Formats: sequence, C-alpha cells, structure tokens
Amino acid sequence: MMTPDQMITLVTVNAIEYGPKLIAAIVLWVIGSWVIKLLVSGLNKAMEKGKVDPSLKPFLCSISGIVLKVMLGITVLGMLSIEMTSFVAILAAAGLAVGMALSGTLQNFAGGVMILLFKPFKVGDFIDAQGHMGTVKEIQIFNSILTTPDNKTIIIPNGGLSTSSMVNFSTEKKRRVDWTISVAYGDDLDKARAVIKQLCDADQRIFTDPAVVIVVSALADSSVNFSVRAWVNAPDFFPVFWAMNENIYKTFPKEGLNIPFPQMDVHLHKESA
Repeated sequence: MMTPDQMITLVTVNAIEYGPKLIAAIVLWVIGSWVIKLLVSGLNKAMEKGKVDPSLKPFLCSISGIVLKVMLGITVLGMLSIEMTSFVAILAAAGLAVGMALSGTLQNFAGGVMILLFKPFKVGDFIDAQGHMGTVKEIQIFNSILTTPDNKTIIIPNGGLSTSSMVNFSTEKKRRVDWTISVAYGDDLDKARAVIKQLCDADQRIFTDPAVVIVVSALADSSVNFSVRAWVNAPDFFPVFWAMNENIYKTFPKEGLNIPFPQMDVHLHKESA
C-alpha cells in the first residue's frame, strides 16, 4: 500500500506530466468549439445568399457541425496521449452494430439526403407517390409529410419514396385536361362537336395554342364517345375539368343532344301451347 508521501509524489509527477496537456486540450476544445460555431454560421449565411433549398440548410449545417466536432474530439483525445487506434476500432464496431440494427432508419436517412440533393419534388408540389396523393408540406430527413386535398396528413418514409416511381404534377406549368363526352346514336355528331368547341372557346382558361382536340374516339355499346383534349395552366386543371362537365350537362339538352346511359333491349317470345 502506498504511503501518503508516495501518493503525493505520484500525483505531483502526473500533474507535471499531464497538466499542461490537459490545459492545452481544454483550451483547444473551447477555441475549436467557438470556431466550429462560426464556420456553421458562415455556412448557413452562404447558403442563404446562394438561395439553397430551405429544407436542405438545417440538414447540412447539422451534419457539418457534427463532423467538425467529432474531428475536434479526436484531436483533443490525441493531445492527451490516449491511444486512438483501439478507440477508433471500438467506435467502428459500435457504428456497424448500430447500422445493422437501424438499417431501415438509415435507408430512410439516405433517402432523405437523396431527395434533398436531387430534388425530385419540393415543398408545395402536388405529387402521387406510394399510393398517396397530396401537397408536400415538409421534407424531413427521415420522412416527407403530405397534405391531402381533404386536409389529411400523410407521413411517407423517405427510403421507399426515393427509390420508387412518383408523379409530380407541379413540375410543368401547363397540363392537359382530358374528357370523354358521350352522345347518343342518331344525334348530329357535327353539331355535338361544334357545341363542345364553343364551350371550350368560351372558357378563357383553356389555351388556344395548342388548339383543343375533339375527335370521335369510340363507338361504344350505348353511345358515340368524343375524346376532348385541352391545355390549361396547372393550377386551373381541376376547376376547368369540373366546369366543363357541368357545362356539357346543362348545354347538351338545350341543343337537342342526348347524353346516353347504358341500356339493354329485351325481346320476349311467347311459346305456342
């Protein structure tokens, strides 16, 4: 057992040997943390000037701060003469174990990074993905949040969202509206075409270039079907679609045109006694 004098001597020797290193490490940590804070702040301001996507800025700042602090921590531990080889090996093994346990979460994380970098959609876009349609409300690191037209909130993991097919209705400024309009057999097709054209021309939201296309697309069982194709600004898609449906229903009867419905002729044969 050590005597008090031996303990004092040991403490003194260690203080002389490690004291300056400890002080230097503490000073380096304080100054390094301050510098990292300035660097992250400068990165944030640079991204604001560069008009970087708002969804990407917090993620990049957070990742940059974490990486710089890890590097600073390794440097400080090295100054204290701590053997880093074993420490890094343990850290790598722990990282592998955590990675295997959180493989799904890491996939969503990677998907979020891909979405933020390549921007297949952005906040405010109306998309159809993973069986859901809605407006993108927020893009997070692990999930993307959609709001449906009836104001439901849908949370979709970014992993599947980044690797599967998706329809973005907001990418293009113009969209084509398609209708299938039916008239009864025996009705005047030229008149029906003229009425449809008149209704399209009356709606100022429908473009004249490209011109509206009106063709007979099918001779169905109970009707003659017109395919009508018109181009509008993307925000006008549904208003124009609904308005035309209503106008057709109101106008066709006034013009002597019949909107058919499925029907069947039944013939009864009386058997002789």
